[in-house]
Order: sequence, then C-alpha cells, then structure tokens
Amino acid sequence: MAKASLGDVVGGWAFLIGVLLAIVAGLFPAVETPAVMTALVVAGLIVGFLNVGDKEVTQFLFSGLVLVLISSAGAALLSNVPYVSGILTALLAIFIPATVVVAVKNVFSLAKR
Repeated sequence: MAKASLGDVVGGWAFLIGVLLAIVAGLFPAVETPAVMTALVVAGLIVGFLNVGDKEVTQFLFSGLVLVLISSAGAALLSNVPYVSGILTALLAIFIPATVVVAVKNVFSLAKR
C-alpha cells in the first residue's frame, strides 16, 4: 500500500472539514458568518490545489460543475425549505473556488503542451 503524501492528507482533511462546516453553517444560520464563509473558501482553495491529481481533473471538473449548478439552482428553488438552502449555499463556498483552481491548473497544463 502506497503512503499518502502530506498534500493528499491535508487536502483530504480540508475537504472533509469544509463539507462538515458547510453542513453546520447551513443547519445553524447564525454560524454562517463572514469568517465561516472565508474558512469554506480557504478549504475549497486547499482542496483545489492539493486534492486533485492529473488523473482526476476531468472527473472533478465535471462533478464540480454539476455540484455548483445544482447547488445554485437548488438554493434558489428550495429557499423556503428550512436548512437546505443554507447548506447548498455553504457548499458553493467550497466547490466554486476548488473548481476554479482545478480548471485554471488544467488550462495551464493544456497550454504547456
């Protein structure tokens, strides 16, 4: 079994903590402060930089795109459903930066060729 690199471990924990924090922020709207949203964005940046390897870029970008589109539409559509809209909005704070970072890294990789 191959050992995980420090980047993989940090990226994995950033993802897990970010998703849990997004759920908590959605369930308890008082927690959804600028500091928490900033922490979610930072977690998304860490995930984008450290957690997605070259082999996973296409799958991550497709999944990230779907998550961003559905979370955005779902937050608007389900705005009257308690907690759901908040959770989806908080998830956007993670997945938008992560998807942007991976997409930019992929564009640079393609431009090098």
